Amino acid sequence: MTAAVHTASPNAMTPVEARAFHDEATVTDLHADTAKLMDKLGYDLAERHERVMPRPFNYVGHVDLPRLRDGGVAAQVFGMWTVPYPERGCKHAVETQLDALDRAVATHPEQIAWALTADEVTACKRRGQLAAMAGIEGGQALEGDAGNVEPFARRGVRAIGLMHFSANALGSPAKGRGARADQGLTAIGRDVVREMNRCGVIVDLAHINRKGFFEVLELTTAAPMVTHTGVAGVHQHWRNIDDEQLRAVADHGGCVGIIFARRFLGSSGLDAVIDHLLHIIDVAGEDVPALGSDFDGFVVPPIGLEDVAALPNLTAALSRRGVAPRTLAKILGGNAQRVLADVPPTAYLASRHHA
Repeated sequence: MTAAVHTASPNAMTPVEARAFHDEATVTDLHADTAKLMDKLGYDLAERHERVMPRPFNYVGHVDLPRLRDGGVAAQVFGMWTVPYPERGCKHAVETQLDALDRAVATHPEQIAWALTADEVTACKRRGQLAAMAGIEGGQALEGDAGNVEPFARRGVRAIGLMHFSANALGSPAKGRGARADQGLTAIGRDVVREMNRCGVIVDLAHINRKGFFEVLELTTAAPMVTHTGVAGVHQHWRNIDDEQLRAVADHGGCVGIIFARRFLGSSGLDAVIDHLLHIIDVAGEDVPALGSDFDGFVVPPIGLEDVAALPNLTAALSRRGVAPRTLAKILGGNAQRVLADVPPTAYLASRHHA
């Protein structure tokens, strides 16, 4: 299946014009795994890196500060993942990734700063800094204790994905070790969602199974995100969410970031990303689609979108497909920034007030 046809525009942007448009928009990527490289491999975020492997095997090395500037990115959510077994030790694994991001901010304050609210992102953009925030990928980082949500929130964690590629104390993933289609949220999982709502941490529904997905939406009082995914209406794959899930996220005021991974997009070309984004618009409206690259997450990006510097290519291609500037601004970051504004990071703001 493919997205509905959108009329090609005779006034489409060139890549140069698209890059200029990024200066006006607030381009936001909801998921890149670069912090793990910084923590474990000493990857210098401030250094311009060549792609470490030739196409099509460039699984990592997609993101650094020079190329984020080249791509016109205003805000980056750094996803922080852990090896899930045993759960003990996963909390520390995320803490060391947070430490690595802290070091980058301290070393290069003119280039990057923590920014967890939409207003802070705007201020960073005005100063020429990348707005950085963190997202945890996999609730095993909480080690079965909802009390661990608040310390992470105070350190800059803006979203927590309850699942990754394995079951944990909170519930079951869409696929992976311990996956069960009939397993919804556990009692601890429900406590975690409530605590995330209290602390102003956005619930990330990437990787969770369908039963848990809808149980979270019944429980949460705040807008959710699916930070990085494909959509089944374009490419049937266990990793991709279906139209009912898209409409449910829209009904709860959330947004859905489209992943830049060929195997989940179903094609190696840039147009596949556009098909997924346009399908979201067709099914759930223009307030839902967002960007969730999964750069540096051992994915092979589409041709033409090999690293973050290439993002203007996506904007130009969306323009060629007839997407108007107002809608482009929403896709590139407006929808993500709206959710950030709608779910204030209360625990983080309280910690700053008392600092």
